[in-house]
Amino acid sequence: MTFGPRILKTGLAVALSIYMCNILGLANAVFAGVAAILAVQPSVYRTWKQLLDQIITNTLGASISLFFLYFFGENPIIIGFVIVLMISLSIKLKMETTIPLTLVTVIAIMSSSASGDLSFALERFLVILIGTLTAILVNIFIFPPKHKKKFIQDIQTTFQDMSLLMRTAISNEMTETSFQEVNKRFTKNLLKLGEQFKLFNEEREKLGKSKQVKTREIIVFKQMVKVLEEGNQLLENIEEHYFQIHNNSNEGKVYDQQLEELIKFHEYLLLKYMGNIKENHKHADFVSIDKNTFYHQALSYHHENNEHKIRHMIILSSTLNYYFHLERLEKLINQYLKTINE
Repeated sequence: MTFGPRILKTGLAVALSIYMCNILGLANAVFAGVAAILAVQPSVYRTWKQLLDQIITNTLGASISLFFLYFFGENPIIIGFVIVLMISLSIKLKMETTIPLTLVTVIAIMSSSASGDLSFALERFLVILIGTLTAILVNIFIFPPKHKKKFIQDIQTTFQDMSLLMRTAISNEMTETSFQEVNKRFTKNLLKLGEQFKLFNEEREKLGKSKQVKTREIIVFKQMVKVLEEGNQLLENIEEHYFQIHNNSNEGKVYDQQLEELIKFHEYLLLKYMGNIKENHKHADFVSIDKNTFYHQALSYHHENNEHKIRHMIILSSTLNYYFHLERLEKLINQYLKTINE
């Protein structure tokens, strides 16, 4: 069972919002809890942005709901019409993220048993507003997100899965079930990394957090994700093309050895970024990669037909592309480390 900061903040926001409604004597405090759940965001910037957007769309939703409630009364068809109208307006205003909470506001107001009581409808709107504001304040001041730390941890975890897959892709040592299980987890985590990168890059750009995450480091992080994506592409190409070719054992050894060295190079770069490698050591002390030798060795193997040659070239190209992006990552890390040491 997992209890992350966001889970705890959601629970706290719900409890506080309901408690505040009870203190103020407001009915239907459950709507405040629902609003708090929907308002918790994964970053401080998105929380502030959500606050403004929620105020606009919820006020608009409440106003339209009160208008239809006053002139047409409580009617399921009218409620459905207002729901469709608010979804369209939210999309038009480019505030799609506020749609769930806005619809809760609409339903809370229009499903009022006291359909003719304007004050009752306004009270429900206030309850939802309390839930939204409580969640936003909790998200900002309680356990503020530490995206950089989480990102680095997830980079390492994702790399470990890719390392296992890469080291066994050619030799085919893992069972199919185990391989697919690790591959599924790796792909899922890779997608999450892309989202995490967007989060703290947003905060750096929109909130001016340049001291926390320097621009050069952001570029390094972006390349770290790119390298993992290229590794994933290489794995996909191996799975799709390698075993369709009638390979001899020597060719398999050439690929297997090259993938091993590339993974060691990748691991070395992550260790270097984290400061675990001595300054006077270079990657040549840890890994032995000669892309020209590998290229000529790989091309020296002949295949029976054009289809096999094409499949072979796809794998070769993908391997060299992975290496190219590893070299670029090394340059970016060196530049970054030079900057912080100056």
